[in-house]
Amino acid sequence: MDTWIVQAKKLMRDQGITQKDIASAMGKSTRGAVGHYFTGRSQPTLNQLKSLAKYLGTTLAELVDPEGVNSNPFNIDTLESFSPVEFNTLKSISPIDGRYSKKTSDLSSIFSEFGLIKYRVLVEVRWLQAMSRNPEITEVPTLYDSGANTLLDSITANFSVADALHVKKFENTTNHDVKAVEYFLKEKISINHTLVNIREFIHFACTSEDINNLSHALMLKDGRDILLTQMRDVTELISSLSRENALIPMLSRTHGQTASPTTLGKEMANYTDRLKRQIKLFDEVKIMGKFNGAVGNFNAHLSAYPDLNWENITKTFVESLGINYATYTTQIEPHDYIAEYFHALNRFNTILIDFCRDIWGYVSLGYFKQRTIEGEIGSSTMPHKVNPIDFENAEGNLGIANAIGDHLASKLPISRWQRDLSDSTVLRNLGVSCAHSLISYASICKGISKLETNEEQMLSDLNNAWEVLAEPIQTVMRRYGVDNPYEKLKSLTRGQKIDAEILADFVGSLDIPFHAKEELSQLTPMNYIGDAIKLARNIDN
Repeated sequence: MDTWIVQAKKLMRDQGITQKDIASAMGKSTRGAVGHYFTGRSQPTLNQLKSLAKYLGTTLAELVDPEGVNSNPFNIDTLESFSPVEFNTLKSISPIDGRYSKKTSDLSSIFSEFGLIKYRVLVEVRWLQAMSRNPEITEVPTLYDSGANTLLDSITANFSVADALHVKKFENTTNHDVKAVEYFLKEKISINHTLVNIREFIHFACTSEDINNLSHALMLKDGRDILLTQMRDVTELISSLSRENALIPMLSRTHGQTASPTTLGKEMANYTDRLKRQIKLFDEVKIMGKFNGAVGNFNAHLSAYPDLNWENITKTFVESLGINYATYTTQIEPHDYIAEYFHALNRFNTILIDFCRDIWGYVSLGYFKQRTIEGEIGSSTMPHKVNPIDFENAEGNLGIANAIGDHLASKLPISRWQRDLSDSTVLRNLGVSCAHSLISYASICKGISKLETNEEQMLSDLNNAWEVLAEPIQTVMRRYGVDNPYEKLKSLTRGQKIDAEILADFVGSLDIPFHAKEELSQLTPMNYIGDAIKLARNIDN
């Protein structure tokens, strides 16, 4: 019989509650319908069990696993499959876990409370295994090729939400999250005699921050892999805009006024080049970790094993996790690398804000049309509207991401004396900046997919801006020694409506070689684009 049935019957018996009484709590109208769940003919959903637990005055965890012994009472393996059913996103305070949860699900098992506990367990287990490989720590036997090592590996590989809930039960008693992990592991290994004999080497010589800082480092490392994938996807889409529009001339605007023409593709290439550089810098940020005890001096380590080279031992361990070793620290890793991490991410995001605003402007000018989607509504009162909402959404989320990233970067490197706790609550928000970044990247990708180049509008604007040819004409005049070329063109064009005929007459009157006049006469706002085509096409080289 399922555990929840046994527990529910016990609680109902103690409280004098019948199956008919709980029918409404389980979304049923009759006792018979509820009875199907208690006989096993039907299986309740997690929402039904949660509602039942609330009705019976207990928690979902206590209802389905009161002893905390089942490693996976819900028959689920990941937080992603657990959360949408167990947690109603409509009640989420943050849109990260509510409205935008589908866009951030890749980060949920990394930056969540579950993720933090998972990484803590991993660090504790890997440290015990590392000590077992050290022949100078004779009290910890070699565990490789043994059932003990297999058990340790299985604890990390199969760590589940149910396991995390069990850790939280320990924390309810200890009021200490890292100590709860230690007690959880001691319970987990209690079935293996070898590990029981070395159970006090779990968390050996560690301060909590030794475990936490490596956990945060692993979170940022794994989170970066996901971010980089999306950052490269966004950049590639913008690069595609560059290639596809390399030949399409476009009127530039400086200070909001008409300026020398370019191509749409070249303007997209500008962003591609900038973004690629920031991706490289973000990828190159060295993620750091310390493992040197309460104040960074190996005090406890040396008191137990004074003859061991603990710096080498811990350096090897930290680097085995794919993390760079920090030699000089207080109780905490200084977090300078976290500042570097979010500064680099913020620079990438800032470029995207620039991109979103420019695309918004180009949509407003009519240079881009937006594909309509059946059923979508742009305005509740103006039926004609097709708004650039994806780029607006991205701009807003990028702003939030950068604001949080700025705080992480400016606050975390500062800690009073050898350590204060003000960083702890801030570190719990590492994933917030990353999640808002991820939301924005998805919005930008969606927005780009709906763009259609409106070459006709761009050509129309160019054809109404012949004054932009004042620049090449005065430049050629300078070459051939004409006096006051800039001033003459200024007098002709500034604030005036200029067309092809006016410019042709002016060029014809110039005292310059005939071939120069011929070359100037071939210029139009549509072909005066310099090397824009080449630059756009070379962006991937």
